[in-house]
Amino acid sequence: MRSIRPLLVATGLVAALALTATACGPSEDEAADKPAAESAGGNGTGGGISADLAETLKKHGVDPEKWKNGEWKNWDKDKWLREAKDFVNPVIDGLWKPERMKSAKDPAKTMAASDFSGDQGVTDPEPAPVRAEPEDLPYHDHAAPVGKVFFDSPEGSMVCSGTVVKDPKNPGRSNLVWTAGHCVHAGSKGGWYRNIVFVPAYNDKGKSAAALENARPEEIAPYGAYWADWVTTSGEWIANGGPTGGEGAPYDYSVLHVKPESGTKSLEETVGNALPVNFDAPEISQISALGAWGYPAAAPYDGLIMHKCIDRPGRLSISPSTPTMYRIGCTMTGGSSGGGWFSEGSDGKPALVSNTSIGPATAGWLAGPHLGRGAQEIFNMMSDKFAGR
Repeated sequence: MRSIRPLLVATGLVAALALTATACGPSEDEAADKPAAESAGGNGTGGGISADLAETLKKHGVDPEKWKNGEWKNWDKDKWLREAKDFVNPVIDGLWKPERMKSAKDPAKTMAASDFSGDQGVTDPEPAPVRAEPEDLPYHDHAAPVGKVFFDSPEGSMVCSGTVVKDPKNPGRSNLVWTAGHCVHAGSKGGWYRNIVFVPAYNDKGKSAAALENARPEEIAPYGAYWADWVTTSGEWIANGGPTGGEGAPYDYSVLHVKPESGTKSLEETVGNALPVNFDAPEISQISALGAWGYPAAAPYDGLIMHKCIDRPGRLSISPSTPTMYRIGCTMTGGSSGGGWFSEGSDGKPALVSNTSIGPATAGWLAGPHLGRGAQEIFNMMSDKFAGR
C-alpha cells in the first residue's frame, strides 16, 4: 500500500539564494488558518541549570542534576513534558559529538495514501518527481543559512533540517531558526523532544562518511552548534499532529530561538546572513517556482549532503477544514523535514514561504504548510520575546 510520511526528512532562485547566503495558498477559509500559538522555553547553561528550569523539572518529579546526567533519556509518559510552558532543553556539554551527529536517524513515519484521496478541498494532480540535486560546495558560500536540526526522541537520536531566518526585532543579529513542528514536538500523543541543536552548513565541504572519520570539527560544524533555549509551534500541531502528519500537517511549523554552545555572537552574525520570512505569499497558482533545501537522510541518501529541488508548486488538501498545502515534485526523503522552501519576492530576492512537512514513503514529492496568520503569530511572539537580546 502506498503511504506518505512526515519527512523528519536551474532558475534565478538558485542564484538568489546563493547571493544571500554567503558566509561573510492562503486557505480559502481564512478562519481555518488561525492557529493558537504555543511557545515553550527554559534552558540552563553549560555550567548549570536555571532556577526556572529546575522548578519545572521538579514539578514533574525529575531531579535537575539527574536530568543533566542522563535522566532526559527517560521517556516515561508521566515525565514526557508536553505542554508549551514545560519545554526544557538545558545545554549538555559535549553531547552532540560528530559521531553522534552522524548516527542520528531520519524520523520517518508513514500513513495510508487513502487519507489523501477523494475530494478534500483543492488538490492538484500529483507532480512528476524532480530529482534532488546536491548543493554546491562549500555550503558556507552557497547556502550558509541552511543546516541540520538534531534532537533526541523515544526512538533515539533524530535529525531534521532548518534555516536561519531574520528577526525583525534584532536586525542583523538574529538567533531564530525555522523548522517543522514535528522536529520539536511529537504532537497529540507525545510531548517535546530533547537536546535540540541546530548546526548551520553541516558538513560544509560535503565529505563522505569515510572522509568525515578524520575531518576537523570545523569541517563538520563550521559555525559550531546552537542549542534551542525557546521553541514555538502551533497549537494545531500539538493537538492534532502525529507520526503520520494528519490534520496537524497544514500547521507543521516551528521557530527556535537558539544560543551558541560556546561564545556570545549571534547566529546571523556568525553565519553571515539570514533569510526573511514571507507571510503574505501570493496564491499557489501565481508562484512560478519554489525551491526546497535540506539534508535528506533516508535511503538512498545518508544525511551528510545538502540537496535542493526546484519546481512549480501545486496544491494538496488534507481536509476541507484545514488550509491547503504547497506541493512540489522532489525526491528528497526523511531528514529533509523542516528544511526551508523559498520563493522570489517582488524584489527578486528569496524569502522563506514554507518548510518540508510530509511526502510519500516512495519519495517523489514534498508538501509544506502555507504560512498564514497563525504562523506569523508564533514568529512575532518569538521576535517580541527576545527583542533587543
